Amino acid sequence: MAALAPLPPLPPQFKSIQHHLRTAQEHDKRDPVVAYYCRLYAMQTGMKIDSKTPECRKFLSKLMDQLEALKKQLGDNEAITQEIVGSAHLENYALKMFLYADNEDRAGRFHKNMIKSFYTASLLIDVITVFGELTDENVKHRKYARWKATYIHNCLKNGETPQAGPVGIEEDNDVEENEDAGATSLPTQPPQPSSSTYDPSSMPSSSFTGIQIPPGAHAPANTPAEVPHSTGDIRLTPEDFARAQKYCKYAGSALQYEDVSTAVQNLQKALKLLTTGRE
Repeated sequence: MAALAPLPPLPPQFKSIQHHLRTAQEHDKRDPVVAYYCRLYAMQTGMKIDSKTPECRKFLSKLMDQLEALKKQLGDNEAITQEIVGSAHLENYALKMFLYADNEDRAGRFHKNMIKSFYTASLLIDVITVFGELTDENVKHRKYARWKATYIHNCLKNGETPQAGPVGIEEDNDVEENEDAGATSLPTQPPQPSSSTYDPSSMPSSSFTGIQIPPGAHAPANTPAEVPHSTGDIRLTPEDFARAQKYCKYAGSALQYEDVSTAVQNLQKALKLLTTGRE
C-alpha cells in the first residue's frame, strides 16, 4: 500500500476519535480494509461533532483525501464495494481480537498485548456502526472489552493481580479517556483465537461471558431438494461464516415483520454458502 498523506494536528474537538485513527494507522499495512473503515468511522463521527470551524474542516478534508486514496488503492475489493462483505470482514476481525484477549484473560496471562487487543476490539465494534445499529450482543461485547482493558491496565499499573475471566463491571470506570490502555503495542500479527484454550461450552454463566459460539447444527432431513448439498471437502473462510450469519440475521429481521419470502430467501442464501462455499 502506498503511503498516505499525513493528517494535520487533531483538533481538540475530535479527541473521541483519536484512538480509532491510531488503529487505522496501525492497520494500513496489516489490514487495509480495517484501516479504511476506521477512517470512515472517524470521518462520519467527526462530521457530527464539528464540520464548521476552520481547523475541523481542514482536518476532515485531509481525512477525506486519505479515504479516497485508500479506496482507489483497494480497487474492486469486495469488502469495500459490498457492505455485507465489509461488515462481515470487520466483525470477524474484531471477533479474533476479542477471543485472543479473552483466552489470555481466562488463562490468567495478563500483558500489554492482551490489554491492547481488548481495547482494539471495542474500537472496532464502534467502527461497525458505519453499517448500521449494533446488535445487543455487540454492545455487550464492546462494553465488556473496554472495561476489561481498563480494569487489567489499572491492576497492573498498581501492582495488583487482576481477577481472570468474567467479573462484575464497575459502571463508573471512564474507559473512553484511558490513554495508556489504548496506546500499547499490538502483536506483530493479528491475534488468532487458540482452539486449544478456547472452549465456549465451558464458559460460566454471566451477562458478560464473552462471545458465545453455539455448536454446529446439521441441516434437518427435510431440507428442500433444490438447495445444493456439499459435494466434497468445502473449505469455508471466516468471512464465509460471517456472511452466513448476516443472512440469518436478515432472515430474523424479516420474520419480525412477517415477511416470509425475504426470510426464506436469506436462509437459502446462507444454506447455499455453507454447503457449496459459493453464494
